[in-house]
Parts: sequence; C-alpha cells; structure tokens
Amino acid sequence: MKDEHAATQGACPFRGTRIGGAVGSEPQLDHWWPNRLKVELLHQDPAEANALGHHFDYEEAFSKIDYEALKQDLFDLMNSSVEWWPSDYGNYGPQMIRMAWHSAGTYRIADGRGGAGQGMQRFAPINSWWDNGNTDKSRRLLWPIKQKYGAGISWSDLMVLAGNVALENMGFKTFGFGAGRVDAWEADRATYWGPEGWNGKRPNEAPSGPLEGHPNQMVTRDLRWEGEPDADHYDLENPLAASHQSLIYVDPEGPRGNGDPIESARDIRETFARMAMNDEETVALIAGGHAFGKSHGAVPADKIGPAPEGAPIKAMGLGWQNPEGTGFAQYTMTNGIEGSWTPEPTKWDNAYLENLFKFEWEQTESPAGAIQWKPKDPNAPRTPDAHVDGQMNELMMMTSDIALKEDPAYREICEKFLADFDYFSDAFARAWYKLTHRDMGPKVRYMGPEVADEDLPWQDPIPALDHEVVDASDIAALKARCLDTGLGAPALISAAWASASNYRDSDKRGGANGARIRLWPQNGWDVNRPAELSKVLDALEGIQAEFNAAQSGGKKISMADLIVLAGCAGVEHAAREAGIDVTVPFVPGRMDTTQDWTDETFEWLRPVADGFRNYVHPQVRFHTSPEAIFLDRAALLKLSAPEWTALAGGLKVLDQNWDGGKHGLFTDRPGVLTNDFFRVLTSMDYVWQPQDDSEMLYDLNDRGTGETKYTATRCDLVFGANAQLRQVAEVYAADDGHARLVHDFVAVWHKVMMLDRFDVKAERDKVMSIC
Repeated sequence: MKDEHAATQGACPFRGTRIGGAVGSEPQLDHWWPNRLKVELLHQDPAEANALGHHFDYEEAFSKIDYEALKQDLFDLMNSSVEWWPSDYGNYGPQMIRMAWHSAGTYRIADGRGGAGQGMQRFAPINSWWDNGNTDKSRRLLWPIKQKYGAGISWSDLMVLAGNVALENMGFKTFGFGAGRVDAWEADRATYWGPEGWNGKRPNEAPSGPLEGHPNQMVTRDLRWEGEPDADHYDLENPLAASHQSLIYVDPEGPRGNGDPIESARDIRETFARMAMNDEETVALIAGGHAFGKSHGAVPADKIGPAPEGAPIKAMGLGWQNPEGTGFAQYTMTNGIEGSWTPEPTKWDNAYLENLFKFEWEQTESPAGAIQWKPKDPNAPRTPDAHVDGQMNELMMMTSDIALKEDPAYREICEKFLADFDYFSDAFARAWYKLTHRDMGPKVRYMGPEVADEDLPWQDPIPALDHEVVDASDIAALKARCLDTGLGAPALISAAWASASNYRDSDKRGGANGARIRLWPQNGWDVNRPAELSKVLDALEGIQAEFNAAQSGGKKISMADLIVLAGCAGVEHAAREAGIDVTVPFVPGRMDTTQDWTDETFEWLRPVADGFRNYVHPQVRFHTSPEAIFLDRAALLKLSAPEWTALAGGLKVLDQNWDGGKHGLFTDRPGVLTNDFFRVLTSMDYVWQPQDDSEMLYDLNDRGTGETKYTATRCDLVFGANAQLRQVAEVYAADDGHARLVHDFVAVWHKVMMLDRFDVKAERDKVMSIC
C-alpha cells in the first residue's frame, strides 16, 4: 500500500525512467479535428489574463503621467547607444520608426484586424515574422521607459509614440499623436493571416526549404493569390493584405525575390490599398520612411538563429541571434538588404527621391545574397557607415523603391513631391498619422495633448451632441408611435439591427451612431433589405420631424437614436406577444452624420456573409465554411458563445432573414420572441437531411412521416451540431429556458446597439435603462 501511494508521501510524482513531453507538446484538438469550429476563440484575452486587474482604467492612468517628461525620455533614448545593441549612426530613431510602422502596418481594411491597437507585435506569430526581424530589440530598448511609467502608458501607445518622437528627433514635424490603445495580454488566435501555416522558424528553416535562389522566402505566394501574374484575373485572397506570409506589405526584392520593379509596383498598389492607403499616401509613406536609417543584410539568413518564439531560454526572450562577429552593429542581419538610401540617414530631407530620380540604378547583391540596387554613376554621393568611423558606402535602393520610379502613376506623385518638399512633408505627416491611428476608430477615443484638431474622413466623424436628449416619457411616446406605423416589429428590428450590426471591434468602425444606414453605401446593401429599409426610414423621418417640431427648448431626437429606439420597441412587442413583458434598455445621445463625412471605404464593411440573417454575398468565393465566417462575425461584435447563441436564435424567430426566406425559421409564430428555434434545433423528432452534396442547405424532416417541416443553413444548425454551442442551445430549449432567452436576448441586443457609443465610455457595455 505504501508504494501505491508514494506520490502522496513526499516522493517525486514523476517517477519512472522516462518523463513525457511538456504540456502542449502532445497532439491537440486541432491536430485530431482540424475542421472543428473553434468557438473558444470568442473568449480570447480574458480579464483573468490582465495583470492590471479587471477594473483598471487606462484613461485615468494615462492622465496622471507627465507626458512631456515621457517624450523627453524618449528623445534622450534616440540619441543614446547601449553595448548589447548599438544604435546605427548614434541614433535609435530609424529603428523605432520601423518598429512603429510594422506595429501599425498589419492593419487591413477588409476586416479591420491588425494594426497597432493592442500591441500585438509583442506576441506570436507577429513577433516572429521574418519581416519583423529585430523589432524585439527596439521594444527591449524601450523597456526602461515602460518600466518607469508602468501602467500609465500602454505598450501599444508607447511603440507608436516612440516612432513619432523618432521622427521629431530627426527634424520632421508630425501631424499629431493620440493615445488610447489598450494592450492585449495574450496572443491573437482568431485572426486569419493566410493559408500557408506558420512554424515559428526563419524562412530558410521551413521544412520544405527556401525557394530556389531566394533565401528570404518561406513559401510561395501562390497559396494566397489566384490566377496568373500576367492574366486579367490575378487577385489576393480576402481578407489578407500582405503579399505573402510573414510580411507587413511586400517583398522588398520584388515578388518571389524576382527583382522586377513593375511587378513590385503591382504588389505595392494591391497591398497598400488593402491597408486603406491610396497611391499618394503609399508613395508618401515609402519615400518618407526611407528618408531615415538603413537596411541590414550583413550576414546570410541561414546563419541566423530562430525567431523569438523558437529561441532558447538563454536568449532572454530575444530572437534572431547572430553568430557572426559581434552579432550586431555592422554585423546586423534583418531583411538581407544592406545599406542606406540617403547620405544623411538621420535627417529629414528629400534626398531619397532626389537620388532615386537623379541616378540610374543597376541590380547587385547584398552580402547576404539579397537583390538590391546601386547607382551606375561612380560619382554618386556615398553614405557614411552606421558603425565604422570614416568608412563610406554606396547608396542602396530596393526593388520596391525602383518601382516608384518605373510605375507611371507612382512616378507622377514622386515628381510632385520632388517639386514641392513642403507638400511632400505634409503628405507624409498625414499618411503616417493615418497609418498609426487607422485602427483606433472615432477621434473621441483619442487621448493626450497632441491629438490633431482636424477631423479626417477615415476617422468616421460624427457631429458632437448639440441638443437635449429625450427623457423617459418621450421614449415611451416615441416607442408607441413607431409601433403605430403598421410596419411591424420585424421591419423595425431589421432596420435597427442593420444600423448597429456592421460594427467591428477590430478597428472600431461601423455601428448605429451617425445613422449611416441612411447613406450610401449602406442603404443599398442587399443584406439590409433596402426596399423595406426605405419604408422604415421614411416613416421614422416623419416621426422625427413631428416630434422635433413639437418641442420647445433644445430637445430633439436624432435619426440615429430613433432607428435604435424603434428596434427596441419592436423587440419589446415581440416579447409581449410571447407572453413576457420586458423593457429593452435605451441610452440616447447618438447624432446623425452626413454623406460628406462618410468615407468611401465604408463599402469594405459590407458583409460577405452574415449568419444572423442567412446572407451570403453572391460574388464571393469562400475558402472556409459559412459557420467559420459566422464565428468571425460574432468575434467582431465582441460576443461570447452564449451571447452569440441567444442573439442568433432570437433573430431567427424574429423573421430576420435578409431575403424573407424561411431557412432557420423554426416556428409557426414568426416575429414573436419565442424559444421555438432552440426547441426544434435540439429535438430528435427531426432528421437533418442535406439538400445536395454541397451540404449547405438542409431539410428538417419529420422522423415519423418523412415530411419536410423546416429548412435550414449550416449557420442555423451549427448551434445544435457543435458540442460547445449545443450546451448553450439546450439551456434555452429547456422548459424553463424561454424567459432566460428573452432576457439574455435583450441584454445582448443592447450590447450590440451600444458597441460604438464611445461617447458614454463605461456605460457602453452595461445594461442601462432610463425608461
């Protein structure tokens, strides 16, 4: 008996001759079931992971720091150098610009993911992309400053601010800086970065080996590109933006390292457009960024150690250990290209464009074997070595630089910048501001003394509240007027849902505030039932005009508020029809924006698929299942698994299919907020039969008679088929589940209506009622 209980008697519990692998080294769920719907992705970055605590208020903490002292500390850092990672040219500015640029440059407009907003450059996989080589050193150099100011400055704000201060340190006037980025506390497991997979190794260490003749590539770009480069159809998979895995934008040596400037220009235009930049902004960013610093390619890639996520413990959390020479300074290896673009790499000037156009350039190779370009003129100016006193080096251009000269549209912009340096400086300042703030959402979220006064179209401006808001008695009367229109609860609910549900938390765009549902392009989206929507808007505009005209003083109701309020009235009516009285919370204060203040990029918020309304864009081909896209939509709405389930099941019985179809309408009382959807979904009285081999649509046939009682999509049935979601569905399907469903539906409805209410901050995410 003593031997049987040795582990409880002080003996080592890992007895035996062999100890198994560490936790996580064994095959995981994704190994055994790679197509499993990962519902747990809705519960990323939980409050329990936040070392600052559940109730930490970053705005309050930031307001207490000495902002000018922080900037001075950063300024002092730029002009310093440490032994373990010496600064190029005695200035850390260029590498801080690169760190900030790469932190923000992951942003993509298709789904709003990426960007600097949560400091994701600190975590895998981004921290180990080969294009982010040695950004870990920049963050480590910032650590003493982060340590000094602690929770008063987030990592995500500090990285961007360091880039701004670096620019100012080298003579550039920035457009401004807005703080307000709140750090994540764990790696992002939800964002789809491409089909190639990720192994955490440097490109040359990939199991399949590098592409022939190009050591800096890990995989071919063909996995994310469709068609042939010279064909009419050649497109990058949505929502991706980078030209291939592990890159921020494009390969600086040209596509597949082919050294072709024209093909490089095509990739530049596509990837920068996917990151919300037009041609002028693109040229400004490249020409402005390359005015500073140098590229590093002193050592072949196959001699460099693993990226941070694969590095040994002795590396102290840093990656890309370099065994050559000192491993840094003149021996630094980053992207494989070696040299500087200008004679004065720590000074803001127009030398980059001047040199690009003044000289003819010819291909050569870096010490690491990468394609780069040098001036054909032997008398071209030279640039000082970053570390060896007295040594002068040839100027360098990348294939992606030569592309700006060879592409006709880019060339025209370059010539404009060459002719007017002040215009170029302003264009770069604005483009940099957009790059580093694009994912922050409305300007009301910005903090600090350097927020630019100017309202910019990409910030989705909404007028400030300029009137007294409605009170409880007004709200009750307006709800009654909305229901008296005879439009029906489903129509009112549909308009409100369409107005609010395009919100995406990735870049804080969309939502009901501003009432952009009235404006192009949203008022014409098929998913929003435009014919019905037009009737609802006409009726509500009449109610608004009548109410506002009858008021004395400054009290008004905006269309943005009235659309949401009408939806709330519709939900309350649908619940009463099901026998449950409930008050849907409503917080007034939204304002109406204009078409002039609606950026054309709002078209990117058009759903390609919306499982809530069983919508699939007819011209979009998917490389993943509809339910996976539905999960992604739920994540962008910040829903938990129970919230997602309650909302989806409630909207189905409320007759919210985009086309008025019957898929998922598991009830004989459409428009009534019952739990019928879940009762049918969990019942064994029906057999789910695919309508064809695609298994996209299903018949629910009576098990006894074989009669088709209902039809459904995968996005309907996933709540009964997925193990995690079914557990929630069963709660609502139970005999005591109806009231629970109604109250949970009301709570999550209110949450979605409030997601973009940054003007009320803490109140946005809690149920409030003034009724």
